[in-house]
Amino acid sequence: MNELLKNKVILITGGTGFLGKSLVKQIVKYEPQSIRVFSRDEVKHHKFKEWFINEPELKQYDYDKYIRNFIGDVRDYERLKKAMRNVDYVIHAAALKRLDLLEYNVEESIKTNILGTVNVVNAAFVMNVDKAIFVSTDKACSPINTYGACKFVSERIFTESNYSKGDKKTVFTCVRYGNVLESTGSVIPFFETKINNGEKIPLTDSRMTRFIISPEQAVELIFNAIRYSVGGEIFVPKLPAFNIVDLIDILKEKNHKQNEIEVIGIRPGEKIHELMINRAEVPRTFEFEDFFVITSSIERWICSKKLNQLEEGTILDVKKIKEYSSKDAVISKEKIKKLFRELKII
Repeated sequence: MNELLKNKVILITGGTGFLGKSLVKQIVKYEPQSIRVFSRDEVKHHKFKEWFINEPELKQYDYDKYIRNFIGDVRDYERLKKAMRNVDYVIHAAALKRLDLLEYNVEESIKTNILGTVNVVNAAFVMNVDKAIFVSTDKACSPINTYGACKFVSERIFTESNYSKGDKKTVFTCVRYGNVLESTGSVIPFFETKINNGEKIPLTDSRMTRFIISPEQAVELIFNAIRYSVGGEIFVPKLPAFNIVDLIDILKEKNHKQNEIEVIGIRPGEKIHELMINRAEVPRTFEFEDFFVITSSIERWICSKKLNQLEEGTILDVKKIKEYSSKDAVISKEKIKKLFRELKII
């Protein structure tokens, strides 16, 4: 990664968010020329600077040397073009993400999550960016809600842009995973707030399962996409999953509370289990040690010299693996506790 990131210019859309901060924390260690943090909210830019200056892991790094703040919206194509001048890598993480709200604000989701992605792709073409990485979600896999549907379309916009770019050099690729542990709006901080306030814990369905990914794993997957992508792939991490009921029990134990659980039913657009790879994608998916690579639906994936640096990928056997679902990756409560201790969550 030192070879890839040292003296490079990296643009992160949605850079003031939880993932943006996690990316900055890791990228700055490789001494890039600059990290352009792109976000539409000036207050978040201010808070981002305060976070950076006060973050113990970043004390040795000069904010003004490495960080450039770009106020802008991915809906604004001209602003994106300016932000991408002389940029080497674009990490497109900006999105409207609240499932419940987006079910009632479909047009706004389309404007940001789909048309904003079109703007990112077109600006990357025009400004001759080396690589652009789209941060997707497991909800894009066989989507049933507005957010997932928009992310599904955006994945297609990114992956298939490799086959309509003419003589442009930009490589477009995607990463796909679930909610990052302890990220804004994720279940752990939500449940802990309810627990500490002495409120009932809302549970949509006792059967519900979700994948577990840490901020460090999310960043590592994006780094792998930068390192190994040849264009048109979707990188999917191999992850454990937890049962939501087990998570609630662990958090109650952590906080020494005995809050009641209130079953509220599945919300609009919510799944019982999350999918990372669906049945249609399995036949064109390769397995590596720590992740899968879903190849383009238009063009079969061809190994490059960079991908050959990995162990040779193995095409998934459709007779053995029908899909990659959170229900098939659930680990025991004790293993969850062990993992959470390692991540310093409990």
